Amino acid sequence: MKISDNCILITGGASGIGRIMGRMALERHARCVVIWDINEKNIEETLLEHNKIGKAKGYVVDVSDNAKVLEAYEKTKAECGEIDILLNCAGIVTSNKTFEHLSYDEIVRTMNINTIAPMLVAKAALPDMLSRNSGHICTIASAAGMISNPKMSVYAASKWGVIGWSDSLRIELHRSRSKVRVTTVAPYYINTGMFDGVTSKIFPILNPENTSRKILNAIERNTDFRGIPWSFHFIRFCQAILPTSWFDFIFGEIFGIYHTMDHFTGRKK
Repeated sequence: MKISDNCILITGGASGIGRIMGRMALERHARCVVIWDINEKNIEETLLEHNKIGKAKGYVVDVSDNAKVLEAYEKTKAECGEIDILLNCAGIVTSNKTFEHLSYDEIVRTMNINTIAPMLVAKAALPDMLSRNSGHICTIASAAGMISNPKMSVYAASKWGVIGWSDSLRIELHRSRSKVRVTTVAPYYINTGMFDGVTSKIFPILNPENTSRKILNAIERNTDFRGIPWSFHFIRFCQAILPTSWFDFIFGEIFGIYHTMDHFTGRKK
């Protein structure tokens, strides 16, 4: 589905790659970019930037609250028109604690924002897309949803969950012969501040501009699944053919994947 002349809703659209993709969508002549975010100040700053390029609207929405999602969706539709493309981009990571040190609130909040929220927003938007037999739902997951990693167990679980849901939705729509399309994106660490302090030997930390461009390209090409970088799929291949102890030693220790979160600090508030 082309970005041009369509309305795109981006959750988490006031920071990180969500903000960048909003700008890029307007540069590709999107009819309107709608930002849902929890940070009102960031929304205001983002709209000042976006409205210099095209039409943008912003709403403060807690995407983990179903009642607020439904209310915001109806308001968005009334003020901006039908949503043609939904881009589930909102996500959090709370810390680099090992599992036993995570609080109940950290576990529930991570699962709510990263896994349940994309489902709630899609559930709100999908009936209209189905009635029009047109639309696109893109969900930003993570490479952590394809490979286990210490010091991010619940984050990894949340991304494994959202990948399973998103790709299952794709299959359901395909089997029903719907023209509504689904793209699941699994990027490596991106240099947006969210994963400040992370170190990586085997793959470079991703550039947010390049990553945002690749995601929008995947939507326009109706790509089913996009891992970024593509070479990350080599690790998945090795995971399938190597004994667990070999994989843990080669990729976890020698290549350092299991140590990427050791010095994590995260985005400064």
